[in-house]
Amino acid sequence: MATTIPIQDVHNEHHADNHPDHHPTGWMRWVMSTNHKDIGTLYLWFSFGMFLFAGALAMLIRAELFQPGLQFFQPNVFNQLTTMHGLIMIFGAIMPAFVGFANWQIPLMIGAPDMAFPRLNNWSFWLLPMAGLLLIGAFFVPGGAMAGGWTMYPPLFIQGGPSYDMTIFAIHIMGISSIMGSINIITTILNMRAPGMTLMKMPMFVWTWLITAFLLISAMPVLASAVTMLLMDRHFGTSFFNAAGGGDPVMYQHIFWFFGHPEVYIMILPAFGILSTIIPTFSRKPLFGYRSMVYATVVLASLAFIVWAHHMFTVGMPIASQLFFMYATMLIAVPTGVKVFNWTATMWKGSISFETPMLFAIAVVCLFTIGGFSGLVLAIVPVDIQLQDTYYVVAHFHYVLFSGAAMSIMGGIYYWLPKWTGHMYDERLGKIHFWLTAIAFNVTFFPMHFLGLAGMPRRIPDYALQFANFNMIVSLGAFVLGASQLLFLYTVIKCIRSGAVAGNRPWEGAETLEWTLPSPPPYHSFETAPVIK
Repeated sequence: MATTIPIQDVHNEHHADNHPDHHPTGWMRWVMSTNHKDIGTLYLWFSFGMFLFAGALAMLIRAELFQPGLQFFQPNVFNQLTTMHGLIMIFGAIMPAFVGFANWQIPLMIGAPDMAFPRLNNWSFWLLPMAGLLLIGAFFVPGGAMAGGWTMYPPLFIQGGPSYDMTIFAIHIMGISSIMGSINIITTILNMRAPGMTLMKMPMFVWTWLITAFLLISAMPVLASAVTMLLMDRHFGTSFFNAAGGGDPVMYQHIFWFFGHPEVYIMILPAFGILSTIIPTFSRKPLFGYRSMVYATVVLASLAFIVWAHHMFTVGMPIASQLFFMYATMLIAVPTGVKVFNWTATMWKGSISFETPMLFAIAVVCLFTIGGFSGLVLAIVPVDIQLQDTYYVVAHFHYVLFSGAAMSIMGGIYYWLPKWTGHMYDERLGKIHFWLTAIAFNVTFFPMHFLGLAGMPRRIPDYALQFANFNMIVSLGAFVLGASQLLFLYTVIKCIRSGAVAGNRPWEGAETLEWTLPSPPPYHSFETAPVIK
């Protein structure tokens, strides 16, 4: 017998905050709103603004590297650009974007009226602009922004000016925001699911965010402790990481990367959830191997905590430690491979249509796999010692984070825009944006593998003549990649202001599919779940 599972897509009208008399108007609505949709929208617009700012810094970096010699910036200013580009992209762009998706989609997907703690939700967002202003404001204090690298390694970080303290404060504020958001997400998922929705019936996006939230609560206090000890070394006479006082700078690296490697999965697991939503929709098939995807995600998050020192093969650790971290890092390829296999099997013999979200999803699967393979290369100790701090590493983590996280965010925005706005985006503009982004991304970052193999170090404003041709190609690709994101902005604004009205089921055929299964499978976030026979 066919049954339809309704998804509650309503505000809780009995909640005091959602009573009409309590609703401010105009811009104050956005400041004071405790509605999960409003806050999700704020997160997404904030992250896009920071994405454009950090991207502008990247354009300045590539302008300097367009040809050998110092063109525009002295080395100290160049280092400020690279440091702030990394910090703002990670903490200001990628992470808030995924929290925006979580705010919008998790209550809709699990049938909850809102997040568990609406006021906490509002507060966790409004901490972010304050932290963002601190990061950007660091450019305007004496000495300029932090130039010690986004990893904030001592001893450089102990010796810097006031911008270093501003950066520490910003990191603390962002960490508080992330922890509060994670508590909210975990409580919402565990306590507010619709009747009958067990954990193993939740959509994969909800699962990936549940696991990500636990990662955030586990990892962010570690980063907070590291930067607090740095602050004490700077101003209170301690010597945690100051070798002159008996401290150990390498200890900082261990603490930082114990946070830093789970952070990589904090930025990629929600992307996996988005892929696991888009690919079944446009393949017109249920997700292949749902349980194995859940288990692979749990294993991936668990392994994330025991591989941190593969970032540190050159610090002089014992051979036994090197071997452990090498093998543990290679082991991560297993659950990741399970996911890639499941996505591929979902598409296999499916009735695939290639709308913009699906194009982004397929590109992410292909390009993220390349990033995974280069990660396996870097897991090999003797190879990593040669490639440490070269452009090969830069290529690797951009194939993971830009093509993995950022392009998943773009695909997710195109996928859910009809749901969020009630309007369809311009499919032609969306596909132009996709092709510009995909081609320019590869032109930008694939040659970096060759630069790294040839020995070009990262974080330098000048380089030998032998690297000139590849750097010119990389910079040209970067300029096109940056410009194409302005088209993305235009497409989104056009959709909101004048897009065609979207129906209840904008992706024709995807939500009306009939699956013959013994129990309801994970479903998508439109008005009703798929019909189950």
